[in-house]
Amino acid sequence: MTITKTIATTIAAFALLTTSALAADIVRKAPIKAEPAPPPPCDLAFGGGVQSDYNFRGISQTDKGPGVFAYVEPRCKVHPNIELYAGIWGWSTKLPTNPTGEFDLYGGIRPTIGPVAFDFGFMYYWYPRETQQWFGNAALTTLTTTPTIFGPFTLADTDFWEFYGKATWTVNDWLALSPYVYYDPSYLNSGAKGVYAGGTVKVTLPSAWFPSDWGMYVSGDVSHYWLGTVTAFGPPGFDLPDYTQWNVGFAITYKVLTFDVRYYDTDLSPSQCFIVGGDPAGVTSGTGTSKWCDATVIAKLSFDMTLNNNIK
Repeated sequence: MTITKTIATTIAAFALLTTSALAADIVRKAPIKAEPAPPPPCDLAFGGGVQSDYNFRGISQTDKGPGVFAYVEPRCKVHPNIELYAGIWGWSTKLPTNPTGEFDLYGGIRPTIGPVAFDFGFMYYWYPRETQQWFGNAALTTLTTTPTIFGPFTLADTDFWEFYGKATWTVNDWLALSPYVYYDPSYLNSGAKGVYAGGTVKVTLPSAWFPSDWGMYVSGDVSHYWLGTVTAFGPPGFDLPDYTQWNVGFAITYKVLTFDVRYYDTDLSPSQCFIVGGDPAGVTSGTGTSKWCDATVIAKLSFDMTLNNNIK
């Protein structure tokens, strides 16, 4: 009996030691979880799209026709809450001076404080290869690119620049409020100072309402443009009308794609629209009016990507 107990005790002790050794070995050989690598501090955003009309601050830039656009924006985080950026947007246009298009060169800084993301920057609006338009007769009902005694209808160069400040307050996971203000010392190089200010409200619908990778939001924007006196054609100059513009619409998103449908309108009369926008049709029709500021519905399909998130 004693021998039997001794054998049993030895076997149990051996089993215990073996189990402990195996357990210790398992612990020693368990793979160590690697910490996720921090995202690269610099990135490149890019995108583009097509739209049924290019509406800039309530005024058509494509004579109520379709257009295309694209952008490239390098950006770098110099601090977890501070990003520096620069970029260029390109737009197809149909404007009075017939430029190749509109190219917006910009740069700035985006600091974030809690739920509020700020954006302060500078933008230069470049319209390459412009052609100055002149009145062609005393009745001011024709236009020509040859200088005449009847005077110019447009400037030879309408490039201009502005400063801006924007903020986006993410109130919660479905509501965002975005006020903004822009200042340009010479609107379209006309000598007229401009202050453009307003705000956007965006409501994002719950993701649970949609299939995976799909989403939808509704947004609206109201802004006012305070414009000064045009001096580029010489004294005495003339005042540009101030005006208010607004838009409201919805967008459906799928991964990097966005389909947006939006209603635009302004409080400009047809004659005021002609003064601000310079629609050549207001001359050739003899009416001195324009439809570029009329109420309109615009559809847009676009994509937005970044190298870090979308290009592997």
